[in-house]
Amino acid sequence: MKKKILLPTDFSKNAWNAIIYALELYKNETCNFYILNVFNATGYAIDSMMVPESGERLYEEAKEKSEKGLSKLLERLSCRDEKSNHKFFMISQFNGILEAIKDTVKKLDIEMIVMGTKGATNASNLIFGSTTVLTMEKVRDCPVLAIPEKANYKKPKEIVFPTDYRTHFKRRELQYLVEIARITSAVICILHITTDDRLDKEQENNKTLLEESLDGLQYSFHTLHNVTIKGGLSSFVESRESDMITFMNRKHSFFGSIFSTPMVKSLGYHSRVPVLALHDFTN
Repeated sequence: MKKKILLPTDFSKNAWNAIIYALELYKNETCNFYILNVFNATGYAIDSMMVPESGERLYEEAKEKSEKGLSKLLERLSCRDEKSNHKFFMISQFNGILEAIKDTVKKLDIEMIVMGTKGATNASNLIFGSTTVLTMEKVRDCPVLAIPEKANYKKPKEIVFPTDYRTHFKRRELQYLVEIARITSAVICILHITTDDRLDKEQENNKTLLEESLDGLQYSFHTLHNVTIKGGLSSFVESRESDMITFMNRKHSFFGSIFSTPMVKSLGYHSRVPVLALHDFTN
């Protein structure tokens, strides 16, 4: 069965890097890649009450630029020695980027979004651009894999999964993490950062559920005491040279505390580590 993966692009170097990462990660899988470019007539965002319509000069100029960019991208991709198990579809849409992503995910039943963390217009001091963070938080129909500017593809050997064991784990919520670990043979390092010496009964039960969900994979448990979540995660990832971080993005919980501004600006080492945002199915 073909996987359906969405690759948003603004034609920046980081967006191209994210596309290459996705192709390499799923190189042995049969995939349809949908490459989405969003165009508008203001040069940056749809922020005017006067929205140009099809046929108007500004609209047609922006549309032509978008379509030409996608055509060049397809040509560039066709020059790669790609196997026939990958097919590419170009989508040019007049919309806001978040709305366009949501619309495409829904209409095409997309399974995964892979995108760069820094667009062509983002300030250099932002590790994760606002578009990426918004997509991780607001697009809850499928997981988002964010690829930093400095993250050149290498086969993941270790994926870090921070958790407080305070929520139930459902097997289907973890299926994309399980799949990436399976196709790359990566070890999943479950990281618990805490001030307590032991887990309570609820946490023990949730830990058991997690073990059941990861059955058949390589995984290990790790605990750090009396450090901040950000500091502990950063030092753990950096010291082990981990290849990916994954979060269960539950509303108003752990994920938000990590990626809220200004914390996202000071993630440091994570500017080189891809981040996979998974979603619960209760929201």
